[in-house]
Amino acid sequence: MKLFALSAGLLLAASPSWAAQSCDELKARIEAKLQGKNVKGYTLAVLPKDEQSAGKVVATCAAGKSKIVYTRK
Repeated sequence: MKLFALSAGLLLAASPSWAAQSCDELKARIEAKLQGKNVKGYTLAVLPKDEQSAGKVVATCAAGKSKIVYTRK
């Protein structure tokens, strides 16, 4: 039981590092998924979280300081 509690604690402590993913890494993963589904005619842009955009926010990165926006061409 102590081992379970320790494991759970370590996972919770590590979770902020997953959320603080590099914007470039996350953008590359999203692009790979879109290319895998043969999606064409789009752009992905990394913007500050407060900047207005016409596209759809598909992810946040840099610990919530930036967002990745998907826009159809």
